[in-house]
Amino acid sequence: MDPADVEYEPVSVKAVLAEMKDTAELLIDLSYSAVLHGSDEVAAEVLELEERMDVLQMQARMSLLMAARSPEDAEALAPVLGVVGAAEKISDAAGDIAKVVLEDIGVPEAMRAAIPEAVETVVRAQVVVGSDYAGETLGDLNLETETGVRVIAIRRAGEWVVNPDRNTTLEADDVVLLRGTETALSTVYETATGDTYDPPEPVDSSIDDLDRAVDSIVLMKNMSELAVDLAYGSVLFDSEGVAEEVVELEAEVDALKSRFEAWVLRAAARVDDPISLRGLVHLASATEVISDAALEISEGVLRGLDTHPVVAAAVEESDEVIVRVTVTADSRLADASLGDLKVKTETGMRVIAVRRGDGDWVISPGPETTVHGDDVLIAKGTRAGASRLTELAGGEAGDS
Repeated sequence: MDPADVEYEPVSVKAVLAEMKDTAELLIDLSYSAVLHGSDEVAAEVLELEERMDVLQMQARMSLLMAARSPEDAEALAPVLGVVGAAEKISDAAGDIAKVVLEDIGVPEAMRAAIPEAVETVVRAQVVVGSDYAGETLGDLNLETETGVRVIAIRRAGEWVVNPDRNTTLEADDVVLLRGTETALSTVYETATGDTYDPPEPVDSSIDDLDRAVDSIVLMKNMSELAVDLAYGSVLFDSEGVAEEVVELEAEVDALKSRFEAWVLRAAARVDDPISLRGLVHLASATEVISDAALEISEGVLRGLDTHPVVAAAVEESDEVIVRVTVTADSRLADASLGDLKVKTETGMRVIAVRRGDGDWVISPGPETTVHGDDVLIAKGTRAGASRLTELAGGEAGDS
């Protein structure tokens, strides 16, 4: 969409900010997935979503300018503009990552073969007329439970449904973004599109330790996503403690970027065409931009400025809420694994990070991750799920 087509219209700043938050998080997820899996189709959807973000940020800026009627208003709304600007930077960085794939800037084709089994694939599919999915709600289809595949977003006639829920109905011609294992995706993709899902054939690597680079990319993706989640969480909880965690993560991402760049330079000396690795340098730079933007989101909290109510309300009312829960020593979760208690199934919350009592982080914990008393869980999901997780952990949600 051409920015010239965007005109001022009365919109809820809270609603726009909530959509910007959800869109920024989805952009990070999709852009890295496009690189890891070498998917032009997913990369193209990133650029479509980036255009939507451009419209949202302009609507937000115009509404905020209309709301500032005094110096006091300007002072209160300045941090809100900072949040808008940071979300725009995340969007631009995600677009740059997608262009690494679309413009063939230079990423080893063998990267897909080195992806850890735990990393799920993202696939774009278009629901055809006559598909068993057309006209059905996600709740009725029960895809995630029945197949292990989750619909993470829908593009319908140029509009986006981010984080669709069980009441969302799939319609013919919907473009759906699916996440799951390739085995599970095959069946869902065929039912949606009528076509066979043919994943690219793995390519042998001429780089001995390419798996190490892939592990670094997965870690950069996870840490960037966590930094953004925590940044919005710091605003929601008005918590300087959570904001300081963002500072720590930003520093860790910078260090990871430096190590990754060093790996690329060393690898360039061992390949016939060093330019074939140029895209990895772009990827490292974009990752740093995302973590810097996360820091900007939490900057107002770090500077002791009161969080504007519209920002906190937007974060709280976005499609997924973020909670920070402390595990008490006498809770059911203490000294148990996330899988033992089926935390995701029982609560509907995805634990995206665990901060140990000694300050160490576990990024993207799995079912085998054991938690202990005094661990802090960072989780995303529904409000009802947040209450169930809090009860299970025996702590209090929020700034603990």
